[in-house]
Amino acid sequence: MAPDPDKLLWRHLKSIIQNDDCLANIINIADSCITLGYWPNYFKISTIIVIPKPNKSLYNQPKAFRPIVLLNMLGKLVEKVVAERLQFLVTSNKFIHLSQLSGLKFKSTLDAGIALTHIIQSGWTKGKTTSTLAFDISQFFPLLNHRLLTLILDKVGLEPKAMAFFANYLVRRKTNYLWNDFSSPLFDVNVRVGQGSALSPILSSLYLSPFLYILEIRLKNLNIPVSFLSFVDDGLIITQNKSFDISNSHLYYSYNVLSKLLDSFGLIIEHSKTEIFHFSRSQGLFNPPPLDLSPLGVPILRPKDSWKYLGFIFDRKLSFHKHIDFYANKAMSTVKCMKLLGNSSRGISPIRKRLLYRCCILPIALYGFQLWFYIKALILYHMKTLDKMQRRAAIWILGVFKTLPSMGIEAIAGIIPIKFHLQKIARRLEICPLKLPLSHLLRSLMDDSPSSSITPSPHCIGSLTNH
Repeated sequence: MAPDPDKLLWRHLKSIIQNDDCLANIINIADSCITLGYWPNYFKISTIIVIPKPNKSLYNQPKAFRPIVLLNMLGKLVEKVVAERLQFLVTSNKFIHLSQLSGLKFKSTLDAGIALTHIIQSGWTKGKTTSTLAFDISQFFPLLNHRLLTLILDKVGLEPKAMAFFANYLVRRKTNYLWNDFSSPLFDVNVRVGQGSALSPILSSLYLSPFLYILEIRLKNLNIPVSFLSFVDDGLIITQNKSFDISNSHLYYSYNVLSKLLDSFGLIIEHSKTEIFHFSRSQGLFNPPPLDLSPLGVPILRPKDSWKYLGFIFDRKLSFHKHIDFYANKAMSTVKCMKLLGNSSRGISPIRKRLLYRCCILPIALYGFQLWFYIKALILYHMKTLDKMQRRAAIWILGVFKTLPSMGIEAIAGIIPIKFHLQKIARRLEICPLKLPLSHLLRSLMDDSPSSSITPSPHCIGSLTNH
């Protein structure tokens, strides 16, 4: 980790807290900080503006300049402790909405991709097409209302010490602007929730949780059957019907209620990033109608051939051909760049090259493989593309001729064939969903007896056997 403004690294802090007296003093500092509800000087937050490379197209776009909050090492330690306790508290009382897949442990973009793929497949088993409307919240972290966040934290049930801490969290701060050697004077600014802070994920999830509960109740009262997925400031509205016209009407009314409710929470949708996409297994010509959101201030949305969401590239039949092409080409480009590190006569050894391939290149190529690698899946195209990528890497590791057979150079380089490697890690991942907490979305989708649940999910495995 790079040194902080106080030049203190994690290894320094670990050696310091081994002394009982030093550890007691640090605990007293953190406890007094939370008790008094303010940050001492060594916890002072300095907000700087990171300026990108000069580009004329950015001069008229203030939204391109992102504030980043920097903390000293002890400040990071206190934030991590508070974030861990806060996560434990909201997980135990089920305060977080089920569709939120960020801000907590055991939740990631992969969970969102798996959940979306399962929902699409469950709709196909019922003879329905799935339509999604993706939206993005503009300037999410800076726009969080500090007073509303404090009220939400009060509903969570925090102790008075913690409430006093959050009541003064990032309030009455100062910032300055840096451009090369020029430094502006300090300006007063309220950061709301700092981007890059250890508390940012959990605070943002807590802020959106009441919004999702209210939205779910309002749409249920309007008899609009939709589902939601939320990952930080990226939201997704999902509806399943046998007619695209009905799906578009559901998405239209949901988006209208959503935008008005977000406005009451002090948040704004960036309409230019709103996208619609339909999933269907129908053969032949596929030409779904566009979604007209012009009365809501959004241009007419026309579905594209592919759609990128949280790094996953979807097509309407879930073949993932474009997804595998993108990440295989990205991995091969990384292999070409790593040729600068050495060749057959000089540079790093083949053992180090193999280690680089396993640690840096293979995870890129296999990103999101859980979405398309399963039993009875058509993966011939995927394996052919990944084999080309691994062959290129094996040639670089050994420095051999390109005419040699792939299986031979893979064996000499000590690389397992890509198909067997996928089977190995897929078997290891089979136990992961069983270790997730009961409040996780994937656990609710795996429920094979929905009658035993109080509010069963319409997409759980148990509900599919009745259709």
